[in-house]
Amino acid sequence: MRLIFTACTLLAGLLLASAPDSLRADDRPNILFIIFDDWNVNHAGAYGCKWIKTPNFDRVASEGVLFRNAFTSNPKCSPCRASILTGRNSWQTEEAVCHGGVFPTKFAVYPDLLEGAGYVIGLTGKGWGPGDFKQSGRKRNPAGPSFDEYTQQPPAAGIGKNDYAKNFASFLERKVSDEKAKTQPFCFWMGFSEPHRAYELRSGVRLGKKLEEIQVPSYFPDTEVVRHDMADYAVEVEWADAQIGRALKVLDDSAFADNTLVIVTSDHGMPFPYVKGQIHEDGFHLPLAMRWPKVIKPGRVVNDFINVRDFAPTYLELAGVEKHKQMTGVSLANILRSEKSGWIENRDVMLAGKERHDLGRPHDWGYPVRAIRTKEYLYVYNFHPERWPAGNPETDFGNCDPSPTKEVLKYLQGHYYDLSFGKRQAEELYDLKVDPEGVNNLAGDLAHRPICNQLRERMMTMLKADEDPRALGNAAIFDTYKYVGSRKKAYETWLAEKMKSAPVAVQEQLHPTPPKKPRRAPSPK
Repeated sequence: MRLIFTACTLLAGLLLASAPDSLRADDRPNILFIIFDDWNVNHAGAYGCKWIKTPNFDRVASEGVLFRNAFTSNPKCSPCRASILTGRNSWQTEEAVCHGGVFPTKFAVYPDLLEGAGYVIGLTGKGWGPGDFKQSGRKRNPAGPSFDEYTQQPPAAGIGKNDYAKNFASFLERKVSDEKAKTQPFCFWMGFSEPHRAYELRSGVRLGKKLEEIQVPSYFPDTEVVRHDMADYAVEVEWADAQIGRALKVLDDSAFADNTLVIVTSDHGMPFPYVKGQIHEDGFHLPLAMRWPKVIKPGRVVNDFINVRDFAPTYLELAGVEKHKQMTGVSLANILRSEKSGWIENRDVMLAGKERHDLGRPHDWGYPVRAIRTKEYLYVYNFHPERWPAGNPETDFGNCDPSPTKEVLKYLQGHYYDLSFGKRQAEELYDLKVDPEGVNNLAGDLAHRPICNQLRERMMTMLKADEDPRALGNAAIFDTYKYVGSRKKAYETWLAEKMKSAPVAVQEQLHPTPPKKPRRAPSPK
């Protein structure tokens, strides 16, 4: 009987040790996921930026791990967020591949899976969207139940009033006051609305940014209007970074800090021409840092290629939950636990692509693209190069957010206009070692033809393995997906508001008269 009792006791211990429920809540990490809306990878101090100050992102990186090669498979808000939630590449999410679409119920999302495993779930700010999650039968945002009770007064008119940190604090207070929830781990999504447009015109200089310190990327003309626009963007990045600091203060003042995995990233690059919504390096390359004091060795820098679809399987593995069969991402748990920097698992290739984003073409057509990113190159294939990549000129290039920079490009025409708005070649190839911002298309150079052929073949093989309809001959399915966003042109409203307060010199550049026939992009040499 003693032997039987001992055996039963050992068996019970083993079962308890493997149980993915609240019995082992203390051993499972909490998760605080912080996501910016429209923030460039190279606009953080941890990545070497001097003119945008991000001390709190830099702190997460220094106290944890900084990722140099994090990517989204689709550089637009709702497609990227669908990929984060489902653990799948964008073209694997059916209707959710489109911006302003429907989120299918057939795809499980990690907040629901963690909730079913005993986690307490919460959301403040922007979760999944824009789009409609209710049409498919979902009762709440796929990112979780909303905690948006508190507001604050921001320093500029373009910044939202959500008090993210206070809402996070409220969530934690409710959790610890609940007899059942206080012993359970939590998973909280903090979705900033910044630095999404619109911005208060010239708020950057008003709040202390110096135009001469701004680094204008090579795909823009270096003009005063562009520098002001980037300064306005910068103060929104810095304000959002300050919210990270406030959230960390809430966390550090609680009992949860040591065993909480903090993730800070963005959904895609800045809301400027050539970047947001476009398959260019700055469009889908993301900032990413993680801190987990109990596990992650501080000060590490990882080079491995990370996709946002890897987040969901990571969370599930750390929570002791079996990876969902739909998820095609790969857990980062081993990378987080490693003590090394550099290349940990030698993940060195990434796919990207898009279908329809915002409207602006006949028949609501999209601009389908697929791309492959390696250590050296970005290869892009445009399936319909006869279409305008940012939307038609007569619809004011609808897949490019209204901005002073956009107006300057339309006014100046020529090289910079062609880069952002002109029609493109079917193939694009960028040597990122010598052209890190990806502006010099080498695909037309015969010397680079073997590289294009090799990368295209590798890309299509990977897309077929992903069961991408466009690679399997069923591209027509993408044109059947419903658009549920507003069809009202917001550009005129935006411009009218900006013109009220803009100086005369700025008005002339905000509202120029472009030539009647926009130029097409030149053939690559």
